Amino acid sequence: MTAMLEHANYTVSNIEKTAAWMQDLFGWHIRWQGDSTLTGQSMHVGTDTHYLALYTREDAKPRQENSYDTVGGLNHIAVVVDDIQDMRKRVKAAGFTPGEHYDYEPGQRFYFHDDDGIEYEVVQYD
Repeated sequence: MTAMLEHANYTVSNIEKTAAWMQDLFGWHIRWQGDSTLTGQSMHVGTDTHYLALYTREDAKPRQENSYDTVGGLNHIAVVVDDIQDMRKRVKAAGFTPGEHYDYEPGQRFYFHDDDGIEYEVVQYD
């Protein structure tokens, strides 16, 4: 049996704000939200089969280092879309700055950072 990735969990400064732009850009929905088993709030945003578990707490520390220089750091989250040019326009309209566009085998990609400095990769496969 091959395992399937169900979700990733990471800390953001504002789960409501992050979930709102994810719903708008990616067409996702809130699957669950509530108190975390830790001292904070959690919200699951995604599809019926895959999601991102957003976590926040009042005393969370801001990001300090480049994730690519930190063992265990979150480098980026990737999403697959059908129309990368349309998504690029939508990312810009949402107030984020799309990075350079790259063609590679077997598709295309670009990156953007959200308000927390988390990097997202947008991919379209040919």
